[in-house]
Parts: sequence; structure tokens; C-alpha cells
Amino acid sequence: MSDSDAATRASSGRGRIEDRLARGGVAIELLRVPELLFGALAGTRALLYDRGVLPTERVDAAVVSVGNLSAGGTGKTPMIAWLARRLVARGKRAGIVSRGYGARAGEANDEARVLAELLPDVPHVLDADRARGARALLERERVDVILLDDAFQHRRLARELDLVLIDATRPWGLPGRRVTDAPLLPRGLLRERPGALARADAIVVTRADQAAPPELVELRRELERVAPGPALAVAVHAPVRLRDLDGRIEPLGALAGRTVDVVSGIGHPRAFERTLRDLGAELGEQRQFPDHHAFTAADLAGLGARWIVVTAKDAVKLRDVAGAVRGALRVVDIELELVEGQGALEALLDALPESRSGRERRALHEGLHG
Repeated sequence: MSDSDAATRASSGRGRIEDRLARGGVAIELLRVPELLFGALAGTRALLYDRGVLPTERVDAAVVSVGNLSAGGTGKTPMIAWLARRLVARGKRAGIVSRGYGARAGEANDEARVLAELLPDVPHVLDADRARGARALLERERVDVILLDDAFQHRRLARELDLVLIDATRPWGLPGRRVTDAPLLPRGLLRERPGALARADAIVVTRADQAAPPELVELRRELERVAPGPALAVAVHAPVRLRDLDGRIEPLGALAGRTVDVVSGIGHPRAFERTLRDLGAELGEQRQFPDHHAFTAADLAGLGARWIVVTAKDAVKLRDVAGAVRGALRVVDIELELVEGQGALEALLDALPESRSGRERRALHEGLHG
């Protein structure tokens, strides 16, 4: 396949798995049997954890898991950043453990690189075995709270809080699906049945501003039916900054009325494109690549006459291959903004138990200033 053919295919969206699954058809229906097998395995595993047959491991730090029910982007990275900042404001020492999906040996992946820029003083360990990663983090750093990225299904490490993110624009994995028609992998994008949400401590509905009000009302009803217990918060992904790759800031208003090209390798590219339209941009060419895509210079071939707008997650990889079009690249930074339920989340953070290192640090502080 030529570079131009690859770009056309990426831009059209035909190569994205969620688009193929949403269209359905005979080939997709043949996935019902593997879906049933996957569901049986996931359900059995969850039951074994619920009944204590499969063991969990505790570490000397409060553990907060941030996860989701579906594969794909729901906004976990902005949520992790929001939590870390709230914990630091409380005088806590936070650390992050994530799987490191797509990372090369000895290197950080795209999400870890973004978090390093957002939270330069927060240590981060990448390990597919989150329990081992937590132990490694505690050996290196005296953290009070460990934030587990994408760990709702990774239950071997015990946690004090389970926060689950639900994308308002496609809450049950595929666009247009209701909770009564929410297929599991591989026929859909759900990792567990919706009823698994009942074990969450809080559900955060993200991208609420991109869903129509009637859809949000129906989603609330569905969540109340399948998981009436967890606290509910509602968030938007607010664009906060427009910059170039060297960090020079430009007003977000500079996008209004401007035709821009969009390059993305994220879990939910259409949400990012919607954000740009809401900022007044006209979208030219839209090149969508799979989540965690390893960009090459060929992915930018033919671009550069207009601004090329990307997310912060993609910018950390594109700066290495941008070459001649580097000056055309613009990054829109997104932050999570809670519009409902922030008090409930703050209360859950306030209730986290204190670690041994935290108690020792507090005792030392009181001894010096008492």
C-alpha cells in the first residue's frame, strides 16, 4: 500500500475497528460465539474475585483505580491528571502505575509521556502486572496514593477506590447502542457486562457536552438501572490551550474560521474533531490512525500547507517525525472539568486511608513544629 493509499484509508475511518463493528453484517454476526466465550470467561473471573477465590494483593499505599468498561478512549489520562493534582493539593505524595500499552522496551508510551509533561513531579511506573508495578513504585518512592491507570478489570491489586469512566457519546462501546444491546469483545467493545459497574465506587460520565440532552437523560436512567449504588459525576473535556511543538501559546480563538487538517492516533478521534468544530475550525483532511499508533513521516505526507492540529497525546510522538511540517503542527491541550459531582469525588479522596509513610511524615512534621 502506498503512502497516499494509507492516508486515504486512515482518513476515511474504514480501518478503525469500531466502525467495522458498528456497521455489522454477516462477518460481525459470526463473532457471537467468541463473544459468548469471552463473556463467560470474564464473568467467571469476576465471580472468583468477588468470592475471594482469586487472591488480591495489598500494598502500603491507598490505591485508586481509574478504568472503563469499554476498550477505547474515555478520557482516563485527563482524569488521572485531575486526581493527581487534587491529591498533591491535600499534601499527599501520588504516583502512577499503568500498563504501558504500546511502549517500546525501556521507553515510555504516549500516555506516560503526556503525564510526565503534565505532572513532572509525579513518579510513574509502567508494568502490565500492576501489582508488581505498585511494589516497584513503592521501592523507589515513598508515595501515599497510587493511581492505577486502566485497571477496572485488573483486580489482583486491591484498591480503596474504583472510578469508572463512561463516554457519553458512546457509553456502551459502539455508537448508538443502548444498555440492552451492548455487545462484548470481540463483537463489540465492552470488556465486561454493564452490570459490572455495580462494583465501582463512582462513575464519571465524560464528554457530556458532546451528547444531546435527551441522550444524557437516557444514560442516567440506564446507569441507575444497572448500577444504582456508585456516586455519579459528570465531566466535560475542555480545551484549555493552543500551542506549537515548542510550547509557544496562541489563543484558542485562532482556530475560529480557519481550515485545518487533523491527524490523530487516539481511542476516540471523532470526539477530538468535534472539539475543533466547536472551537470554530473548519476541518480539511482528517487522518485517523489506531490508538497508540507509532507515527512515521509518511503519515504526514502531503500535509503542511495548513495547520495540522493534534492532541497532546499524539504530539509527543509526532515531534520526533514531523520534519519539514513541524512548524505547521498545533496542539490543543484538553483538561477534564467536572460540571457535576465534584463534591462526591472530593469526599472519596478525603476518606482515603493514610499510608505508613504518610503517618511517619506527619509525625515528623508535628514533632518539628509541635
